[in-house]
Amino acid sequence: MIDINTATADEIDAVPQLSGHGFEVVRYRQERGRFDDVRQLEEVPGLAGKIDGVKQAVRAG
Repeated sequence: MIDINTATADEIDAVPQLSGHGFEVVRYRQERGRFDDVRQLEEVPGLAGKIDGVKQAVRAG
């Protein structure tokens, strides 16, 4: 399980549901601050409606 607040883009890309979006997740985190909840991934450009099952692989904090 990875922490989306500290993971690198490559680590995020290794999660099947987030593959190809690691850079966007890291950029979003740098611009807006830490994620309080995994559901906030829905706000990352390109991830709306694509995070089903991601809670099994990532956590926020």
